[in-house]
Amino acid sequence: MGIRAEFRTIPGTQAAEGRSGDSVVIADRPAGVAGGRGTGLNGGQLLALSIGGCLSNDVRYVAADQGVELDDVAVDVDLVVEDGRVTSADVAIRLTAAADVDVDAVVARAVEISTVLAAVRSGFPVSVS
Repeated sequence: MGIRAEFRTIPGTQAAEGRSGDSVVIADRPAGVAGGRGTGLNGGQLLALSIGGCLSNDVRYVAADQGVELDDVAVDVDLVVEDGRVTSADVAIRLTAAADVDVDAVVARAVEISTVLAAVRSGFPVSVS
């Protein structure tokens, strides 16, 4: 399996529209910074959203596999950035479910299977052409 994302300049701006499948996101810089208008998310924000979004989906996958229902899923991601580089991430996951659901086990399994979290933790080669 592979995932493809494409970014293209939005005509009349210096922001980029990112597409993956049928979904769209806007990447931009803050207003007044390097031609940015603040119309989208910067790379760090996209990274934080990738971590949180993957974990949010993964807890739902795990719950479905275990045959349990989750009422609410909340995932908060705080990235620590030093000298322009992400040096760590703090993630808080809160699940609301029936009293008989072992939410700690759901979270533990989600963390174990998370594609994005695994990539961030271990790193992977990136080629740029």
